[in-house]
Amino acid sequence: MPQNQTIQLQVSGLSCASCVGRAERALQTAPGVVTAAVNLATETATVDFDRALTTPARLAEAVTKAGYPATPKAPDAAPADKSRDIARLGRVTLVAAVLALPVFLLEMGSHFIPGIHRLIADTIGTQNSHILQFLLTTVILFGPGLRFFAKGFPALLRRAPDMNSLVAIGTLAAYGFSVVATFAPGLLPTGTANVYYEAAAVIVVLILLGRYLEARAKGRTGDAIRKLIKLRSGVARIERGEQTRDLPIEEIAVGDVIQVRPGERVAVDGVVLTGSSFVNESMITGESIPVAKSADAAVIGGTMNGTGAFRFRATRVGADTMLARIIDMVEQAQAAKLPIQGLVDRITAWFVPAVMAAATATILVWLAFGPDPALSFALVAGVSVLIIACPCAMGLATPTSIMVGTGRAAEMGVFFRKGDALQLLQEVETVALDKTGTLTTGQPALTDLIATQGQDKTRILGLIAAVEAQSEHPIAEAITRAADQAGLPRAEAGDFQSLTGLGAQARVDGQLVQVGSDRFMSQNHIDLGDLAETASTLARNGRTALFAAIDGKVAAVIGVADPIKPTTPAAIKAFHDMGLGVAMISGDNQATAQAIADQLGIDTVVAGVLPDGKVAALERLRGMGKLAFVGDGINDAPALASADVGIAVGSGTDIAIEAADVVLISGDLTGVAHAFDISSRTMRNIRQNLFWAFGYNVLLIPVAAGVFYPMFGWMLSPVLAAAAMAMSSVFVVSNALRLRRAKPARFLPLSGGVAPAPAAKPA
Repeated sequence: MPQNQTIQLQVSGLSCASCVGRAERALQTAPGVVTAAVNLATETATVDFDRALTTPARLAEAVTKAGYPATPKAPDAAPADKSRDIARLGRVTLVAAVLALPVFLLEMGSHFIPGIHRLIADTIGTQNSHILQFLLTTVILFGPGLRFFAKGFPALLRRAPDMNSLVAIGTLAAYGFSVVATFAPGLLPTGTANVYYEAAAVIVVLILLGRYLEARAKGRTGDAIRKLIKLRSGVARIERGEQTRDLPIEEIAVGDVIQVRPGERVAVDGVVLTGSSFVNESMITGESIPVAKSADAAVIGGTMNGTGAFRFRATRVGADTMLARIIDMVEQAQAAKLPIQGLVDRITAWFVPAVMAAATATILVWLAFGPDPALSFALVAGVSVLIIACPCAMGLATPTSIMVGTGRAAEMGVFFRKGDALQLLQEVETVALDKTGTLTTGQPALTDLIATQGQDKTRILGLIAAVEAQSEHPIAEAITRAADQAGLPRAEAGDFQSLTGLGAQARVDGQLVQVGSDRFMSQNHIDLGDLAETASTLARNGRTALFAAIDGKVAAVIGVADPIKPTTPAAIKAFHDMGLGVAMISGDNQATAQAIADQLGIDTVVAGVLPDGKVAALERLRGMGKLAFVGDGINDAPALASADVGIAVGSGTDIAIEAADVVLISGDLTGVAHAFDISSRTMRNIRQNLFWAFGYNVLLIPVAAGVFYPMFGWMLSPVLAAAAMAMSSVFVVSNALRLRRAKPARFLPLSGGVAPAPAAKPA
């Protein structure tokens, strides 16, 4: 039986989409590999493999043999710090630019300052000028530019050319032709002995500059992960026996009691024992307002304590903490490959060989049909095609947007556990919402208590609460909570009996008190009288109606409702504004469920659904198009997995979160609208990048080849081709970085919207 494991490899030497394709193929053909995806933006490979057939070390070796050095990445490792590499690349670029400037001025100076060529010829001489350019260009190519040859030619020999191969061939062609023109001009046809040192030198400078700017920009795409990792506390004040000591968080064990002082970070997840404070959970939940914490409240590791102090017991440590799981979710999403990336992969599989063929064809056409000096024209056009067609922008178009988009979503409290959900959300036509805990608070409240003539509401509530105190049903808890809030003393109940799905009864102060549904009353031959119509009215208003009887006679009807979250109406309106259909799945009867749906403006209701029937309910909704299901409970897990996109609200259970594609750390339903919004922004950004990357190559390769020369005399200089190629990658990354400024969608509260159901006032 396969024993699958997923790991990440840190891969270096990736420079374009073609590199990504070859590294992936090296992994996919390795024994035991199930799936493999390489990400150019993060420079990582995510590999799912059978542990019985291979090891991480062997997988890293397979990629390394393909020409891209790789090492297994530690699960909790921070994104590689590239600041030193970026600084070194900046220095190399500067050195190359300083050396290239005289070459450029010597050969191209007269284009800017008339008479420069005459001045050079009259002073150092044209031949000496060419020799000086040769010396400076040689230093540039085999100093700062050596990286292109060191990677490009081995790739060419492996019959797997990449962008380094294109640059190496292009610059070496310009350099080699110039060397012959300088030292053996007689070997060239008359009139073609021109030098192109400035093209070779400036191409290297511009591509190095492009890589430097790209590296700086890419370094900012991983900011979300770095910010999350910085939230980890280094030490914690732990109570051990009679002593209190500051210990590294690695030494915290489940059950340890930890002290948190004002201004400190909470070290791990836990439950408050004593003390109180306000804790800023914004980096985890996206909610900016500090949350009050007191005894029995849950706290999350990495959040920042305010001015109070408290003690809490650790419930989760290490990789089990919410922060560790969030970091893992963000990393997985950022390393994901969306379905749209398949188009890029198919094109780049043959793109570089096709470019080399196009460059060869360009040279041959110019040699056959070009005007004199045809060889010079052929060289310029061929080198321009090679340089301008480097597929760097193609490889960066999708992963950079995913990195920045998912990172910004994380700052809003929206986490894409599965990267493809980012794209699938755009195909969703209907949002199906579980009612309890999703639309509502999940904590029922007593809203109505209507007594028969002559009965005292306060006394009835006390008697009912005495019975329900023996039950663990959520409705029972709502009734006892209302009695406690009213300050009623708790009477003793005896001979308690509970009938599942019907009601309960007990003797209180010598009286038989029965609480339950109309069926329960009917089974006990209790006449409901006028209260039956009152109960129907409550049901039409979205309340669950129960009856109370004392000594065999009906005494009151009770209305219980699960209060709707304050932000739910605005979220429903936002879904409609996005053109989405909204459905509700509820276990309530049709009348109660429909009443809630009418209040909220929900389009479709599937009522009377048992806890294990939500998958079947989703199947009934399939005719409305692709579905996103939003839920939070253990019994929501199958439905979350069954939906096209499963969205778990973070107030839910671990099981629900593990089954979901998208996780909202806060329980606020507007987070679902944020997920749709950031998904839309990110996919739009990806399409912009792909349009630029593909459009740039489609449009400029013919220009570089010289198709417009016969009509307009246009020829694209290799120098301009290098500048355009470098800037295309910078444009793609910079465009992706705009997602960092994406603001959370603003949802205005609806006038006359549904407010939480008020607590009952029995007196």
